[in-house]
Parts: sequence; C-alpha cells; structure tokens
Amino acid sequence: MSQVQGQDDLAVVIGLEVHVQLETETKIFCGCSTEPAAEPNSRTCPVCLGLPGALPVVNEAAVEAAVKVGKAIDATIPERTRFHRKNYYYPDLPKNFQISQYDAPICQDGKLEITVGDEHRTVDIRRAHLEEDPGSLKHKGGSIDTAEYTLVDYNRAGTPLLEIVTEPDFRGSEEVRAFLAKLEEVLEYLGVFDPGRDGSLRIDANLSVVDAEEVSDEGAIDEDVLEGANRTEVKNISSHKGAEKALSYEAQRQKNAIQRGRAVEQETRHWDESRGITVSMRSKEAEKDYRYFREADLPPLAVADWKETLDIPELPDARRERFREEYDLSAEAADKLTSSRAVADFYERIADTFDPGLAATWVADELLGELNYRDMEITDVEGRLDEVERLVELVADDEITAKNARETVLRSMLDDEDDPDTIVDREGLGKTGGGELTQAVDRAIADNPDAVEDYHSGEEGALNFLVGQVMQETGGSADPGDVNQLLRERLEE
Repeated sequence: MSQVQGQDDLAVVIGLEVHVQLETETKIFCGCSTEPAAEPNSRTCPVCLGLPGALPVVNEAAVEAAVKVGKAIDATIPERTRFHRKNYYYPDLPKNFQISQYDAPICQDGKLEITVGDEHRTVDIRRAHLEEDPGSLKHKGGSIDTAEYTLVDYNRAGTPLLEIVTEPDFRGSEEVRAFLAKLEEVLEYLGVFDPGRDGSLRIDANLSVVDAEEVSDEGAIDEDVLEGANRTEVKNISSHKGAEKALSYEAQRQKNAIQRGRAVEQETRHWDESRGITVSMRSKEAEKDYRYFREADLPPLAVADWKETLDIPELPDARRERFREEYDLSAEAADKLTSSRAVADFYERIADTFDPGLAATWVADELLGELNYRDMEITDVEGRLDEVERLVELVADDEITAKNARETVLRSMLDDEDDPDTIVDREGLGKTGGGELTQAVDRAIADNPDAVEDYHSGEEGALNFLVGQVMQETGGSADPGDVNQLLRERLEE
C-alpha cells in the first residue's frame, strides 16, 4: 500500500465474531441458573468458579440450540465435535482458561442471506462454536481506561455462548448492521436467543483497510492481500447501531492514519460508546498465544445426525414470502409482520378469524405503530392480545368506527390498561347508525343552507363541511363513509 492515498483509493474489509448467549435454563457445564440475579456472585458453584477438582458436564440443551442454528444457516455439522481449553488470563475468567472449541467446531461453512438497500447478497460463515461466557466487569468511576477500580461479577461465567465467525465479507459498517439484524431475527425465530437479555449479543470485529484496486467488482479480495493487511480487533460492541458507529469510526481512523503516512498497528481496541471512539487495549493475540489443547474432562460429541432429527420453525424469509402469497400482502406489510416470531404468530391468529387485509392494517400499522411510539414490543402486551383481537372484532363488526378504535380505544388500552369494551362504554363510542344517523344528517342539511347551495353549485368541499357537522353532532361515533353516502343521497332527493 502506498504511503499517501485518497479516501476513494482505500477499501474497508471487515469480519465478525458474534457472541450469542443461548437461552438455556442452566449454564453450559454446570447446574447454575442462567436467570439474572440481583446479588453479584450469587449464581456460582465450584464448576463455574473453576475450583480444583470440579468437573464439567455438557448441557444438552446448549448443544441442541447450536445444532438448530447450524441448520438455519445451512452449516455442516461434523461427525465429531470436541472441546478445547483456550488458555489466557483475564480477571473475569476464574479458571484462567476458557472451555471452547478449536479445530472441530459444531458448525462449519454456513451462510446467511442479507439485504443492503436493494442488493441481496450472501455472507459466508466460517464456523460457529460453543464456549462458556466469562463473568462481567463493572468499571467504577470511568471507562475501561479511566476507571478508579473494577469489580468482577461471576454470575455470567459459564453461560452458554455460540460464537459465530464470518468470513471477511463486509465492505462497510452498514452491511454489518444489516447482517446483525438478520442474524438476530433468525435466532429469535429459532427460540434459542432472548434479545431483551442484557449482553445477549456481543460483537468483536476485525477491520482492515486495503487498496481499493485489490477488491474485485464482486467484492472478492486475494488471501495474500488480507494476510498482508494489518487489522485491528474492535471489542465491546453490543448493538447493531453500536456496531455501525464503532466500525465507521475505526475505518475512518485507519484511513486517516494511512493518508498521513502512518502505519496501522495490529492491535485490540475497545469501543468506548460514551465517547464514540475506539481506544487501544493491547497488542492483538495470535492463535498460538492461546495454547489450545483438548479438554480432557469432556469427551467428543457425535451429533451430526441431530441436524436431520431436530425440528426448527419456519424461518423469517420463508414466512415473509408465504405471507405475501397466502394473504396477498405487500412486501412492506409482510416485512413488518415477520419482524419477530411473536408478531407473525399474532398476525396469523387475527388473519384466521378476520379479513387478512384488515388484520394486517391493525397489527402492522396500528398496533405496532402505537407500541413503537411508546418504545414497547409486542411481547410487552403478550397477556393482552385477546383484547387487541376483541378491538379488531369491534371494527370488523361495524360496532365502532376505525377512527375511534385507533385514536381512543387502542391508545387508552395501552396507556390505561383498560379492556376495549370498558373504554367503548365509558366514552360512549358505540357507532351511530340507522334513524339516529339519518336525523343527524337531516339536521346538518337544514342548519347549513349555504353549504347545501354550494354543493349543488359543484363545490365538493361543501360536502366535506357537512360531513364534519354530522361527525361533530354524533361525537365521532358515526362512520365517515356512511355519513358521506347518506348526505349525497339526501342532497340528491
């Protein structure tokens, strides 16, 4: 790489190591609960604390979850998978080694389809392996490089992790964000991951900058070029948005260094989210520094046939396509309605009873819109979905207007936690119709002769005025479409 280059002469290369906490009741090698605890160091035992003589036992549920992920990403499950000791010292790893996997990971050579803008592409996944999570560090009085002191909580130590390692297939931070969103979506559908759990998904990213001319039109880069490029590993990324910000910063930092004729050091850097910068932590370890050797206390696992016998649910892409075909939904509606498994399940519950288009409007637009405004998820109202179903029924049966259902009933349901029937009765929102509506229309015509004359003169806005008068008299309980039609009929008599 030449010493001085412009921004357009440089290309970014990124590979990811995504650490996913698997949703199991107990830790990966012991019986300690994985439920969050208020008291630090209260969910520990001799095994996860690494006390002498304590022996690990593999959690079958963690292995099943890993195989399900492998099936979802179309990975190979080898005939034998085994565990190794990865030796290094960190204060949050009480054994001074981590039980992980090295040369026989449980998932190999997978892939995930993503969409970036209008472009659809495949990200290759080199491997996914099981390991135990370290504990967590609490930096007091500052960040990692400025704290007065650091506390260690071992409650998380031993939580099952699946580390998913991609090929260096990303050429920008926006691609990384799209991949993480898609991966999290798949994991949530599989039921092996809880996105709401603190620290459930953490990202380490390896980033290099190379000559742009070394990148082919298809985005491929020669292995020798990758080997020759000094890369940094950016740690402490915990969200899609954080990944995009951290990698945008780090890419710009490296480009600036190269433009100024400085070398990019191969090192590990920490993403300081509060300051929006990466800071140097240490020189980057090489594979040999970990001194891997087989974990003698755990036998190899033969789980290749589990891929065929373990069932996984319909995945997001397949469900999205089915929704478009089966329910005649737009691509935008199908995307919203498959954004999570809980949303998709609830939509199908409504669509089985009511018109699929009406169900899509109320779930994708009205319900999700109001939840998003309140920074809530559909899981926050899981116990009240029958009430939402009742609200849709009131609209479908023409008992209340869509406007009142949307602007009064739904909002009151979410803000005051009342049921729809109680709100309708309290607010007097029962739909006005029949003779009562006819009387309101006749009064509007009689009380507004100027508007009637304007209507007959061809001024369409006069009709809207009369509709408003009727809606006002009925307290908004009349259907605007019914009012419009009845006014036209009466005015033409």
